[in-house]
Amino acid sequence: MKIRLMGTGGADGVPAFYSDSRVSVYARKHGGKDIRSRSAALVDDSIKIDLGPDSWMQIVRDGLDARDWTALMFTHSDADHFAPDELMYALYPFNDCEFVGFVIYANMAICRRILDKFPDWPFEMHTTKSFETFKHAGYDILPVRAHHLESEDAHNYVISDGDRKLLYGTDTGIWDQPTWEALQDHKLDCLILECSEGFASTNYDGHLDANEFMSVIERLNKQGSIHAGTQIWTTHHSHQGEATHDELLKFFTPHGINVGYDGVVIEF
Repeated sequence: MKIRLMGTGGADGVPAFYSDSRVSVYARKHGGKDIRSRSAALVDDSIKIDLGPDSWMQIVRDGLDARDWTALMFTHSDADHFAPDELMYALYPFNDCEFVGFVIYANMAICRRILDKFPDWPFEMHTTKSFETFKHAGYDILPVRAHHLESEDAHNYVISDGDRKLLYGTDTGIWDQPTWEALQDHKLDCLILECSEGFASTNYDGHLDANEFMSVIERLNKQGSIHAGTQIWTTHHSHQGEATHDELLKFFTPHGINVGYDGVVIEF
């Protein structure tokens, strides 16, 4: 399997809109891996995870074609992950297509918003629920509940092709017990995990800082969900986390953890 991290930034990206934070100023000056668009990913060139406001730019930057997608899966409805207006460009009158080539998988809140916005458009949608596995094109996909939103069933995803297994988790917080228990049954070959708060922890419990990230890794290791061969990558970094890419490398590399960046392709 492989996963492309199309974006690795938090809600307002790095550098951030309307901000002169230290990390934003550094990113504007140095560019490169310190430029982070809003988080999204693509599994095996066909399963798209989240469709945020930077989607068009990410596709063009990476030389991709959205017509290759067979599935579009949403994690939750925060604006940096769910930009519903972008869906209209897949259909007539913006092109000659009468149907889109991908199936939409999303929680009830997102499905309702799409139906409200496009009541007569021919989108094929399936409502997803945490801890209920569904199948798509030879993949088994398990949504697990993120500790992020009380208003909806926010997902992280375990994706398996029958041989290799991936967990993609942005906006996780520290999982509640049902999620830990669900993950006990899975041996992960690759883990993508958010580190939104970096070195600047806040009282908000819907995101991880660097130390909380390490505590999650320790618990996953103890319960056998990850092992020495598991690739571990960070994503969803906020400028407010007070960490440049190099500073994140200095913290995570000694632990065998990779720092994600926009456009990186991870094979496992």
